[in-house]
Parts: sequence; C-alpha cells; structure tokens
Amino acid sequence: MKNTPIKENHLYQKAYRNGEKANQKHIGVYVLRDWGAKKQMLKNPEKKYINRIGLSVSKKIGGAVERNRVKRIIRAGLGIARDVAPLKTGYLIVIAARVGAHESNSQEIANEIISSFKKLGMYKTVNPHNNKESK
Repeated sequence: MKNTPIKENHLYQKAYRNGEKANQKHIGVYVLRDWGAKKQMLKNPEKKYINRIGLSVSKKIGGAVERNRVKRIIRAGLGIARDVAPLKTGYLIVIAARVGAHESNSQEIANEIISSFKKLGMYKTVNPHNNKESK
C-alpha cells in the first residue's frame, strides 16, 4: 500500500509534542492518534482507516542529495517493517532522521523501525482464541 503523506506542518508539530516516541540510534519515531482519520477514511476508495506518514530529515544530515538518499532508505525500511506484521491504523506516524542516518542502510533502519513499532505497540496482535486481529 502506498504511503499517505502528512502535508500540514501543524500535524508534525502535534506528533512531536503530544505523540508517543521511541528514539533509536539513527531515527526517532513519533506516533499520535489521528483525529482526522474518519475524514481520510471517507476519501479512501477502499473505505478503510489509513496511517499518515511523515518523514523529517534535517539539513544537519547534509545537502539535498544526502537528505533524499536518507528518505529513500527510510521508505525502504518502512516497507520492510510493514511486512513483519500488519500495523494498527488511524495514526499519524512521523519518522525523524538523526545525524548518523546517512551512514546506515535500509536493513539497519528497518530493524530500528521494527523495534520502535514494537515499543510503541503499533503492530496488531492476533487473538489466539478466536483468530481475529485486535486494534
């Protein structure tokens, strides 16, 4: 599934201020319940709740080429992390790159995203009694 981006600056600020966070060596992950998720669900052709994802890469990382490379690496790592288990939906997820992120690869970033999602409880769990996913 394609990422739905966070476009508004105020949503980034809300995620930073009010969201739960998990810091790793190369990235920081901020997660906040999306109160506009109902509106996004109605716009979605599949009529399902979705996560909006924002990437934040500072100029401290380097020039435009390095920043874009880091964003590509984070997107690839996010794809790997999504394959581990289904994510809970209806959240704002902001992934902020740290200074050493340009020296890492997508597998390292994926491992950090996976551990952050586990720490924040973003993966859906399957109830063994009735085999239904819980939110």
